[in-house]
Amino acid sequence: MCGIVGYVGYREAHPIIIESLKRLEYRGYDSCGIAALGDKLVALKDVGRVVDFEKNSPRLHGKMGIGHTRWATHGAVTAANAHPHLDCNGKFAVVHNGIIENFQKLREVLEKEGHHFNSDTDTEVIAHLIEKYYQGDLVEAVSKALADITGTYAVVVTAEGHNELIAGRRESPLVLGVGDKENFIASDVAAILDYTDRAIYLEDGDTCIVTEDTIEISNNNQKINRETHVIPWSVEDAQKAGYEHFMLKEIHEQPKTIENTLRGHTTSERPVTLFGIEKEQRLEDVTLIACGTSYHAGLIGEYMLGKLCKVPTRVKIASEFDPSCMALDRTLIIGITQSGETTDTLRAIKHAKTLGCPTIGITNVQGSSVTRIADQILYTQSGPEIGVAATKTFLAQLTALYLLALSSAPLDVKNYESYMTKLKTLPQKVQRVLDDEQTIAKHGQQLAKYENAFFVGRGISYPVAMEGALKLKEISYIHAEAYAAGEIKHGPFALLRSNTPVIAIAPKDHTYDAILTSIKEIKARGPEVIALAQEDDDEIEQFVDVVIRIPEIDPLFSPFLNTVALQLLAYYAAKERGCEIDLPVNLAKSVTVP
Repeated sequence: MCGIVGYVGYREAHPIIIESLKRLEYRGYDSCGIAALGDKLVALKDVGRVVDFEKNSPRLHGKMGIGHTRWATHGAVTAANAHPHLDCNGKFAVVHNGIIENFQKLREVLEKEGHHFNSDTDTEVIAHLIEKYYQGDLVEAVSKALADITGTYAVVVTAEGHNELIAGRRESPLVLGVGDKENFIASDVAAILDYTDRAIYLEDGDTCIVTEDTIEISNNNQKINRETHVIPWSVEDAQKAGYEHFMLKEIHEQPKTIENTLRGHTTSERPVTLFGIEKEQRLEDVTLIACGTSYHAGLIGEYMLGKLCKVPTRVKIASEFDPSCMALDRTLIIGITQSGETTDTLRAIKHAKTLGCPTIGITNVQGSSVTRIADQILYTQSGPEIGVAATKTFLAQLTALYLLALSSAPLDVKNYESYMTKLKTLPQKVQRVLDDEQTIAKHGQQLAKYENAFFVGRGISYPVAMEGALKLKEISYIHAEAYAAGEIKHGPFALLRSNTPVIAIAPKDHTYDAILTSIKEIKARGPEVIALAQEDDDEIEQFVDVVIRIPEIDPLFSPFLNTVALQLLAYYAAKERGCEIDLPVNLAKSVTVP
């Protein structure tokens, strides 16, 4: 959730940490801070954005330091609660991401021992524990402090009189950037792309000592060698490239995203197989586990796997995954997590593995935690996604799920090749939706005047409606809800008003006549109706107020095109309302705490 940066090397730390924090601001942006070690340890912090902090704060000197951009969990958004946190004497500085579950008990003990606290956060106990245990050996003091903690953490510590940074992780991501005469620590690789393309991904229980020349990692008091990976992204991938917002750039990158994901998994043979991990094991059903936008991708995956593979499939929100209520002895678990670090999804996969379930992870980030947990990994080839609201990673997840379904379906060669051809034409079809951006923008600007909206769909379009509603509420703060169109009469009809528009998704599939019936019933209650319909649909205009035209396509692949149109609709509604599109209020990109 929060962004962590550490630097030690031959350059001044302050500007490097500030620029790295800007790269991580999508992980948290209610407050930020920095500590640098020059002649002495100095820390500065405040509420607000990193760019404002940079303008209003003096430059610190020193060639080693740490920084943090916060998304509040414990304690209100105040300067006192911002990181870094210091001990009583200001000798130790700590930045932390995670949840310390026993912090209140630890704090009470420390206060009785004479420690004075300046914040309401759980993190500050770490600094005081280090102070308590320090006898000249910083590594030992940090290790003892972390041993006292119950919960999750990614933590970096700097201290007066020491030329090294100490870091550790438990269920929260932390990566080391390997440089020449300098080294870096960060929550994810986006922070270090300006400085290095080499990364080491720490694993649970790892602690490390980082100097400008060396990196020493240990786990359970044993020294460990972790592999150095070459980061497949460039710094240009994490820049706006002339777009006003990262979200708009990432919407426009979706044709390339689909192409890259297809290229990463498609060969002359069927690329992946659903049951390929355990060929000797008779698997009877599939459970997809995910959160947020990834959950909506899972719902579409459920439809595809059921339709093409004829395999019983269900989708569970990761935080609601309860194996005690499910028969899982012959179940394949598919975990979908863009970051590869989503705490609830990782916990669900781990739990499933303890029951003997084979697992597949779908993720965008090489070296992320899910890649070390799941039995098999499908990578989406999206590049870094900076906008908090997921766009291109959603379509990449859909691409991976469609590949999974198609390659596992009992199709003859002719039908398989026909479906694959349709999949490969999607980048061009998506580009045609993007080419109609200005038309969609006008409808988005009109949508901006409302405070409530409904989205409806049937069949494979219902989760598309859910994703469209999520995008609108995430970035424009318009209250939006999605319903299966056949269910809207079971309650939501009571809320239909002339000031409550309804966005209906109407592909030419087996649900078309039913969605038309629903639209007629909705329109009779007075709302404005905006329909997403194929360009060859000459019937729907007479029943709705606005039609957003989508290129003709096999309805099975319509979620790709309809989703892009809904993303643009939400974007331009938010822009018209003057919202902070890339950094919506109260949201962070990667949910790495429970």
